[in-house]
Amino acid sequence: MSVLGMAIPAALAAAGSLGASWALQHRAARRVRRPGAVRARLLLDLARKPTWSASLACTVLGVTLQCVALVTGPLVLVQSILVTALPVAVVFSHLLRRQRPDRIVLLGSGLCVAGLVGFLVIAQPAAGAARPTPAAALGMAAGVLALLALCLGVASRTRGRARTLGLAAAAGTLYGVTAGLAKVAAGTGEHGILAMLGDWPVYLVAFCGPLGFLLTQNAFNAGVALSPALAVITVGEPLTALAMGVLWLGETVRAGALPVLGEVTTLLVLCTGVAVLSRRAPQVTQPRGPERQPAAEREPA
Repeated sequence: MSVLGMAIPAALAAAGSLGASWALQHRAARRVRRPGAVRARLLLDLARKPTWSASLACTVLGVTLQCVALVTGPLVLVQSILVTALPVAVVFSHLLRRQRPDRIVLLGSGLCVAGLVGFLVIAQPAAGAARPTPAAALGMAAGVLALLALCLGVASRTRGRARTLGLAAAAGTLYGVTAGLAKVAAGTGEHGILAMLGDWPVYLVAFCGPLGFLLTQNAFNAGVALSPALAVITVGEPLTALAMGVLWLGETVRAGALPVLGEVTTLLVLCTGVAVLSRRAPQVTQPRGPERQPAAEREPA
């Protein structure tokens, strides 16, 4: 009952808030020209944008709801539901541009939701251990660091779409890691705030979360449409969380030939929906300054 009554509604509400915040952040970030793969000063430029400032309220609400969901539900369940942030962001992005979502966008959104619901019904993710073993923690840390090094290496040596996708992959990985660490920190917090503050996961959450946020803004700033970057982030986050939940915390999904076949099929439906949205969302192939934007899209600096 705790999962049905708290985790699922909180995760769905978090997806809605985060989807809206990503659409607003992309709208603001693509109006700021900033060379380089990763630049912290970008946040100072974005802070002058009313749209970006408004997105922060949605982000705070979404992260708070995500934490509520993680406290009461399995990591795999919560992070899988957050995939619905992608269709929310795409539809909201259309509305911001004063465009009605067409049938292809609605089809892609429907495939995302159908694939997600099918996966959760078949997989039936169950909670695992409250903390990882030292060996599991070290192994996961090594894998995450290697993946981040690869993604950031691609971003630093390329431009355009490749840079955007490299940054987005790194951001999605960090978001998934942050969710896993937040799950562990929440378990420690059941023994009191002092116990949580005296343990290491909460401090890694405070580092990985903001770093993922910075990489997201730089990915949005790279001048590519919202959906390709956001699709990588939205898929990368739950896949990382899935790996952490199963390999790190011992969470389980249904095994056996038929359940595995169903899980793979539904994930393919989900990925198809992501691909459809990635190709159909409002496109921006290069950075545009205010002087090149239609009047309807301009906003005060």
